Amino acid sequence: MVEGLVGVIGGSGKLGGALARRWAKEGRPVMIGSRSVESAQQAAERLSSEIGAAVRGGVNAEVAAQAELVVVTVPWASQAATLADIREGAQGKIVVDTTVPLEPPKVMRVQLPPEGSAAQRAQAILGEGVRVVSAFQNVAAHKLATDMDIGCDVLVFGDDKAARAEVVALAKLAGLRGLHGGALANSAAAEALTSVLIFLNKTYSVDGAGIRITGELKEPG
Repeated sequence: MVEGLVGVIGGSGKLGGALARRWAKEGRPVMIGSRSVESAQQAAERLSSEIGAAVRGGVNAEVAAQAELVVVTVPWASQAATLADIREGAQGKIVVDTTVPLEPPKVMRVQLPPEGSAAQRAQAILGEGVRVVSAFQNVAAHKLATDMDIGCDVLVFGDDKAARAEVVALAKLAGLRGLHGGALANSAAAEALTSVLIFLNKTYSVDGAGIRITGELKEPG
C-alpha cells in the first residue's frame, strides 16, 4: 500500500468526512477538499481537533493536485462538474469514485446512467491517464463517522488490479473488509444495490443496512 496523502474530494460532507476521519485516526495523511476553501478548512480544523492529528483543507482542484490518491465523495448531481474540476490534478493517479446515481425523489429505484455506471462516467470524464476505482457505495456514512465495528464489506471495482488492491487496503484501514469485485463495469451492481438498501432501510426500519459476503474467502493469488 502506498503511504501517501489521500485527498478526499467532498470531504466536508458526511461520507467524505467519515472516511477522512477513519484514515486520519490510523495515521494516513489526509487533505479535505471542497468547492469552498472555507468549508474545507473548517472541516479539517474540526477533524484535527477531534482526533489530535494534523488535517489540511483546500479547494478540490488544489487537493487533487497535491494528493497521491484521490477519493471523490460527492452527490450524483455534482459528479460531472467535480470531476472536470479535478481532472488535471488527477492525471497519473488512482481516483476512487464513490458516486451513486440517485435521482430524487425516487432514490429507492435503480436508475443507472447511459454509460452503464457512475464509475464508467467518471472514467470517461477523467480520461485514460487516471485509474478509476469504484468503492464505498454500500456503507452507511453515519456509522462510518463513529468508532464502531460496522461489520460491512466494501466491493471494489476497477480495470487495474493493482489500483483495486490499493483501495482494498484503504478499506481495511477504515476498519472494513474490502473485496475485489472485478472490472469497473461491475460497479453498476454496487451502485444499483444502494437503492435496494435504501428500500430495505425504509421497509424494515434498518439503521443503515450494508452487505456482507458469506463463505470462506481466501486471499487472491
